[in-house]
Amino acid sequence: MQNKNLIERIFKVKERNSTVHTEIMGGITTFFTIAYIIFVHPSILSLTGMDKGALISVTCLAGAIGTLLTAFIGNVPITMAPGMGLNAFFTFTLVMGKGVPWEDALGIVFLSGVFFLILALSGLREKLAQAIPEPLTAAATAGIGLFIAFIGLKNMGIIVAHPATLVTLGKFTLPVVLSMLGLALMAIFELKRVKGGILLSIIIITIIGAFFGLVEVPKTLISTPPSIAPIAFKLNIMGAMKLSLLGAIFSFMFIDLFDSLGLLIACYKEMGMQDKDGNYIGLGRMMFVDVTSTILGSFLGTSTVTAVSESAAGIALGARTGLASLVTGLLFLLSLLITPVVGMVPMFAAAPSLVLVGVFMFKSVKFLDWTDIKVSVPGFITVIFMPLTYSISIGLSFGFISYILMHLVAGEYKKINLVLWGIGALSVINLVV
Repeated sequence: MQNKNLIERIFKVKERNSTVHTEIMGGITTFFTIAYIIFVHPSILSLTGMDKGALISVTCLAGAIGTLLTAFIGNVPITMAPGMGLNAFFTFTLVMGKGVPWEDALGIVFLSGVFFLILALSGLREKLAQAIPEPLTAAATAGIGLFIAFIGLKNMGIIVAHPATLVTLGKFTLPVVLSMLGLALMAIFELKRVKGGILLSIIIITIIGAFFGLVEVPKTLISTPPSIAPIAFKLNIMGAMKLSLLGAIFSFMFIDLFDSLGLLIACYKEMGMQDKDGNYIGLGRMMFVDVTSTILGSFLGTSTVTAVSESAAGIALGARTGLASLVTGLLFLLSLLITPVVGMVPMFAAAPSLVLVGVFMFKSVKFLDWTDIKVSVPGFITVIFMPLTYSISIGLSFGFISYILMHLVAGEYKKINLVLWGIGALSVINLVV
């Protein structure tokens, strides 16, 4: 009885019209929906030269710490984990594209988090979000989705380089066929609304790959987690303080700002956590948790940690408090014991998830008004430039610049506020430098 009273005092389960059972089931459901990140995230970041074993441990730790902060500070059923899209930007744009050492890239993540914290504490975060036109935020999300899907297809082996046409169809080797089967399974599971369908598909394809001798099966399934020493506290903050990397810092900030804020608002609406004036109860605390998780994650050795959309799975089941997040966070910690299983997952099993996540993100393109040339041209440029230049920041920069130019030519000067002028200037610097 005392335990129940303690839970009620901390999480206010009854007050939010929920039950302990509902919160526990919501937390478990959310974990199995997002658990694929434990497999996919290390596979992506390890391409930079970072130690994959350490990345597996850090992914679990970052998810656990961020989600536990959500439980006790935010008291909402929202999960924190390394963000898809942001990890792609970290790996493919910064490290592999621009040749930035991964230590410096972690420094960029840290600085973006610090600037983000200043915005959050000063109250400018919401004002900044409101100042940037919705068409550009929708185009940015869609463009990142297309970029992630392109990377996924490349890692699956379906798309390969070609000297004449830049890209072409790859050969249908066994790993490629298995990867295509994995994508088909994920789509079917999503169609049938199977909880944790992405994770289930990764497991099935890994088992099939092991049957064909394409996967090395570990001698033990449970062990102590790999040390995080190879990547923890290796961030190079001074190396990130370069004018040429200003655009990258801004891109991390921009993507995290709109992804997390948009997600949080959607979740708060779904939970009915608004006061009589329409303000979101406790949103400020959650924004603090979001940015704190990013800063802590950069020290641990991972790209931006943020609120993830898979949190909606637990909310849909009726979870309304941080008790659900407590359950999810503890499951992240327990995952540290099965790191040999995580380490055996091959890229051809994990890569299809990038394509499906890309599909989810690309859906935001429907919010663009294609009948308005002032909106459709900047929107299209933003979307298409990200995969074609292999850079999220370049796509964003061209999008902002073209939006400003189109409205200047149309004489709609009032739609270009001071914040947009500042972002336009940063975009020019990013492209020139």
